[in-house]
This record gives sequence, C-alpha cells and structure tokens, in this order.
Amino acid sequence: MLDGAELDVAPGEMVALLGRSGSGKSTLLNVIGGIDRPDAGTVEVAGQALERLSERELTRFRATGVGFVFQFFHLIPELTGEENVLLPARLAHGAPPRRAARGLLEGLGLDGAARRLPHTMSGGEQQRVAIARALVNEPPLVLADEPTGNLDPASGATVLEALRAVASGGRAVLLATHDREAAALADRVLTVEDGRLGP
Repeated sequence: MLDGAELDVAPGEMVALLGRSGSGKSTLLNVIGGIDRPDAGTVEVAGQALERLSERELTRFRATGVGFVFQFFHLIPELTGEENVLLPARLAHGAPPRRAARGLLEGLGLDGAARRLPHTMSGGEQQRVAIARALVNEPPLVLADEPTGNLDPASGATVLEALRAVASGGRAVLLATHDREAAALADRVLTVEDGRLGP
C-alpha cells in the first residue's frame, strides 16, 4: 500500500529507494512499471500517463518503455545468455537484434556468456545477463528490485556498477534496496516506510 508517493526521476539519474522488506518499495516499482494500476493519482513515464493506457497499450509499454531487473534473475534455464537477452525483443518486435544483444553482453563484461546456459554462470553473471535483457529494447527507464539481494558482496558490487553505467548512459534508473551501501551509489536516496516516501 502506498500513501501519497510523489517521485520524479530524470534521464541519466539513478535514484535509490531505501527501506525494509514490506515497506512498499516493490509496490511502488510495480506501479511505475505498469504491473499494478494505482487507485488514484498519475504515473507518467517518458510522457505516457499509464493510468490512461488500455491493457494492450500497457502490455506494449511494459515491453518497450521499461526494463525490469529482479532479485531472482528469472532467466529461462533452457536458453543461452544471448537468447535470454533477446527474449523481450522477440516478444516486442519479432526481429531479434542479435548485434545489439552481443554488444550489451560485451559491455557488461560477459563476452563468454552469449552461448552459455544460466546454470553454468555465477550469480553475478546471471544478474548482468538480466540487466542486458532489461536494456535490449532500449527503454528510457530501468527498475531494479533488490538486484543484489541474492549475490555475494563482490558480485553485488559488479551489478551495482553496471546499473550506475546504465544511468550514466542516459537512462533513468530506480533501485529498490534495503542495503545502505548499495543505495549510496545512487545520485539520490529516498526512504520508503509503511508505504510513505520521504527524504
């Protein structure tokens, strides 16, 4: 449950939402990402007011307007790294941008992961594949929900650096975390407590 949350994230900015489990962080990301509809208020992403979109338009928005990175990587185990990255593009466009997928993997230090299956990758590698998958449709906004919560500290640091680079590349990044060290890498840190958003 959210109570009067007001939030602006600019292109090229990384904003951290810091709060305990159950504080409302994931709910806020779900509303911004078009997974849940708000009971009241306005959610606008890249000029689109989500509450005005039909279900079909909302599905299209989720495919192209926002990239999701989750705590549990949600890679398809039977698909290679490259095939996992290409999946959202196949669903949205039909024509797989293989060169773009390989470029994303290389940019995240995953040159060798393109042909490997997820079970052969470390947790940090799987999460970076998930970041590449979130970026393949070139969304203006990336939502990361506890992306380091399932990783060791070294892998978590690599993933956070990758998200920092995504913001530096001009995309808005919204990071939900309970980890103050992770939040410290953001341009701004906001707290979420009992569904309320504060400084």
